[in-house]
Amino acid sequence: MISTTRRTFIQTSALSALSAGRAWGSNDRINVAIVGVGGRGQAHIHGYAKQPDAHIYALCDVDQQNLERSQAVVKKLTGETPKGYKDMRDVFADKEVHAVSMPLPNHWHALATIWACQAGKDVYIEKPACHDPYEGRQMVAAARKYGRMVQVGSQGRSADHKIRAVQLLREGVIGQVYMAKGLCFKRRKSIGHTPNEPVPAGVDWDKFRGPAPMIPFSKNHFLYNWHWFWDTGNGDIGNQGVHEMDIARWGLGVDHPRSAVANGGKYVYNDDQETPNTLLARFDYGDKELVFEVRGLQTGGEGELTTTSEGNTVGNLFYGSDGWMSLDGNGYRIFKGDPAKLTQSAKSSNDSFAAHIANFLSAMRTRKYQDLHADVDIGRISADLCHLANISYRLGGQLENFDPRTERFENAKANNLAHPPHRAPYVIPNLTAG
Repeated sequence: MISTTRRTFIQTSALSALSAGRAWGSNDRINVAIVGVGGRGQAHIHGYAKQPDAHIYALCDVDQQNLERSQAVVKKLTGETPKGYKDMRDVFADKEVHAVSMPLPNHWHALATIWACQAGKDVYIEKPACHDPYEGRQMVAAARKYGRMVQVGSQGRSADHKIRAVQLLREGVIGQVYMAKGLCFKRRKSIGHTPNEPVPAGVDWDKFRGPAPMIPFSKNHFLYNWHWFWDTGNGDIGNQGVHEMDIARWGLGVDHPRSAVANGGKYVYNDDQETPNTLLARFDYGDKELVFEVRGLQTGGEGELTTTSEGNTVGNLFYGSDGWMSLDGNGYRIFKGDPAKLTQSAKSSNDSFAAHIANFLSAMRTRKYQDLHADVDIGRISADLCHLANISYRLGGQLENFDPRTERFENAKANNLAHPPHRAPYVIPNLTAG
């Protein structure tokens, strides 16, 4: 028997699909629902509250207290109290919702996006686009099948100085670019051990776990630390790192590699974390390569990239036949000559997150996914590189040959990790079959 909520979702999905091609006028305000209002969700609340053509219509969270606190935040920012939901399917069934912005745990990105597309909603989904390569392909299929705008939260693609830096690379400012190196030197302290305990009042643990296997509640598996477990996260290469991976791939002008290899480990700490805190990955593109490094322990900087007061160095280095470029959130610097000297530089000139949201809202009006700075197909390929590195690491650091045409590994074990099973009923449909 179909529940009332599920029946309403199906009926509203059909109605929304009929209006998928709606043309937005320049003065229309777009009703946005923010699904997942934890740490990153607060940034989404403040981000949309500043957009003149967006209206925060609803919020959704599996934690009732967090939902109510966030409704109060929106009330303070906008003067209006948004509707509150605990189940995202009820959000998707609401015909007044035009778009959903979803800063969810990684393991929820694909299914939430597919459900939203099926219900006729446009989607802003946080990075990484997907939790594994199979999911990413289904997300692209859903976006195209249902004609939805799906923007991935890789806001570096909307940073003015990064757009200019990539343009310069294309124009040959450092000659033939043969290598890109992404750095995620971000200090991460030990998460320790937390015991199993009763689920806190007001938290729907089943919905939080969603497609992931059901386990007893533990604080380390909830809130931010879900990043460090394979069932729900992708480690720091798929957290902070995927931003830099995306820029490295963009600047290098590549998609999927021919092979990937990654070595590292979880060093020093004895805690609950599963993912590595140190990782070095290499991706082979034949006449060029992409290298990526994660360091979560104390470390120094590299290559004229900005090092923060916390000791973090996050950014990209590009090497060419005539020089090299460093590129991070603060700006870019170009070095040429022998010995190399600084010849050109520029600083960051815009709020990339605000610009990324504005780009998403603009593409909702044009109905051209090509107008998105980080369309889901762009985002999922960058995420795939993180997945390829993690798969190699989890299989003992062996070189994994990858066929970019079929998006399959030669190794069956690697293919299994690229498509792990999901927990019923939270199963991601195969929209690419047949």
